[in-house]
Amino acid sequence: MTDTAETDRAVAADALDADAGGIPPSELADTVLERLTTVYPAAGNPFRAQEMVAYMKGVAPFLGLRTPERRALSRTVLDGTPRPDEGDCAAVALRCFALPEREYHYFAVDYLRRHVKRCSSGFLPVARRLVTTTSWWDTVDHLAAHVVGGLVAADPALGARMDEWIEDEDLWVARTALLHQLRFKEDTDADRLFAHCLRRAADTDFFLRKAIGWSLREYGKTAPGEVRAFVAAHTDRLSPLSVREALKHL
Repeated sequence: MTDTAETDRAVAADALDADAGGIPPSELADTVLERLTTVYPAAGNPFRAQEMVAYMKGVAPFLGLRTPERRALSRTVLDGTPRPDEGDCAAVALRCFALPEREYHYFAVDYLRRHVKRCSSGFLPVARRLVTTTSWWDTVDHLAAHVVGGLVAADPALGARMDEWIEDEDLWVARTALLHQLRFKEDTDADRLFAHCLRRAADTDFFLRKAIGWSLREYGKTAPGEVRAFVAAHTDRLSPLSVREALKHL
């Protein structure tokens, strides 16, 4: 375990209410979870759930809710609820991720995407906890680009934490570091992006190689010349998958 992981978990432990199982108390979260765990299961489809489990390689059970239906139900759940503060965001997300069915995790990710600007840089340990809970690309990638990325965009000093996350032994934490600048466009820290890609270039894991290519491809929409030059200079270090993904539209 890296020193970064230990630090993040220690900060998270200090930030959360130990008497509530590591989750801060929140009346808003009480209301949301009561509604959510009533509305979602009632609309579930067991047959579709089996198909979704198979598609997602058995990472988690499903209720069988398609995305448009789920989001319509989410609007019903949230109707009339107030805007959350940071503690509410943590409570809603962590309580959703403590439930087994994947649709609850999707709800949490959508909720945080909507309210990430209400969270401070101190929310990063909670984001890490979510990234490392029932980890798979379907939640991690959205958390990386929209939640962790949103936090770093608001506080660029957190970029130094991404320099630590890229070293992490947990591939999903490292993937998050690779992907956190996906939506930064002209605000991308190119030196950091390229350094992160090279740091994990030797990894044989598919998800890291794919993330390297994806992050370069997205930046290539803003700075195609820089990405072409970087790939050309490091073709011997980057995997064929990373190169192919990086240059797909260049």
